[in-house]
Amino acid sequence: MEYIVICLTALVASGLTFFSGFGLGTILSPVFALFFPIELAIALTAIVHFLNNIFKLLLVGKHANGRIILRFGLPSLVAALVGAWILTQVSAGHPVYSYTISDKVFYISAVKLVIAVLLLFFVLMDILPGLSKLTFDKKYLGAGGLISGFFGGLSGNQGALRSAFLIKSGLTKEEFIATGVIVACMVDIARLSVYSTSILKLNSEINYNLVAAATLCAFAGAFAGSKLIKKITIKTLQYIVAALLIIFALLLGTGIL
Repeated sequence: MEYIVICLTALVASGLTFFSGFGLGTILSPVFALFFPIELAIALTAIVHFLNNIFKLLLVGKHANGRIILRFGLPSLVAALVGAWILTQVSAGHPVYSYTISDKVFYISAVKLVIAVLLLFFVLMDILPGLSKLTFDKKYLGAGGLISGFFGGLSGNQGALRSAFLIKSGLTKEEFIATGVIVACMVDIARLSVYSTSILKLNSEINYNLVAAATLCAFAGAFAGSKLIKKITIKTLQYIVAALLIIFALLLGTGIL
């Protein structure tokens, strides 16, 4: 069952990442979390996300804007290291609260609360009119890189904030997509350098065949997305995905998942 759910999600989400306000990590991380511990789910999502971004670079990378990469991407990389490190520290803590329903004990951990709040925030950035149109002046690119990179390292979700800052940078559509892909790769490298210790510790629990299958499906979705970018309307699908993410965030934050 996990193969079907995760691979299908990777395929669809990867295609959407070309023309939606949210990316592969935003959708795939909670699906991975249904089958793996939340810390490992975020790390595995980072692997699939990074490999998929490398593939997307082959498709659109030549259009990237080097100036924006320096002003926005480098701060993102540094901040992602900090965010990922904080995640590893929070993950090591004990549950902050527990409660019982019908003799079943549910534990609420700090990391799950953090991820739940962040998921809700990024979903709201996609569906609320005021937040979905949020943009920032290009003079704040450095600060934007720090903010989006930090959240990328901490939760794996930073696409919405990255887009909000880059949209005012005077980039063409092709530059916007390609530059965002490179910045996402930089954040993924930072995250994986920190997550690698956790991945090695849980090496025996990782289903690498599943990770490989999800990555290949993400490749297929990215290729399809690059071909369909001008033909598909996804507003309804955005709301459906947002609703599912809200449900998941509430279940995660309350310790049910």
